[in-house]
Amino acid sequence: MNNRTRWLVVVLVLGVAGVVALWPRDDAPAPPTPSRPTQDVAALRAQAQLRACQPAGEGGADVTCLGDGTRTALALKGPVLINFWATWCQPCQKELPVLDAYAKQPGAVPVVPVLVESTEADGLELLARLGVRLPSVYDGPDELRKRVKAPITLPATYYVAADGQVRQITDPPVFTAPEQVEKAVR
Repeated sequence: MNNRTRWLVVVLVLGVAGVVALWPRDDAPAPPTPSRPTQDVAALRAQAQLRACQPAGEGGADVTCLGDGTRTALALKGPVLINFWATWCQPCQKELPVLDAYAKQPGAVPVVPVLVESTEADGLELLARLGVRLPSVYDGPDELRKRVKAPITLPATYYVAADGQVRQITDPPVFTAPEQVEKAVR
């Protein structure tokens, strides 16, 4: 073998070794993702002091009651106001206290905030910080949101009438006063 052929073989072997070394592998550990320390969800539930979720009906979407952690099926039976929200959503943070104030009024339609796109712990922390005590649920797999065909934009509020008809409330897009909520459900 001549000198030129030997160098060609060396370059080819090094090239193949480099490709093998850089080739992605399925068994490679995932890069670490930044996360906050795990918190005791039971302690967060106690801190949030949410009102109990109502007993669920048959055939509803599978959700978790944020107040006590029980799994339940939330049926779309009205009248009820369903509000989809997330902890990162700034308009949601302004709207939740308004919904809580509305729900405390005599004759108010029950309000069910539905946490999506966030963790239960983050949702409980935010509700405690805002002083919102509404019976709230967590829809991790987005089952309820898919059922009502809710948009990805948040907040999204729906009124479920006594006859089961579901309509999205878009005027106003974000509630800023309990009177707006009252007008939207009547």
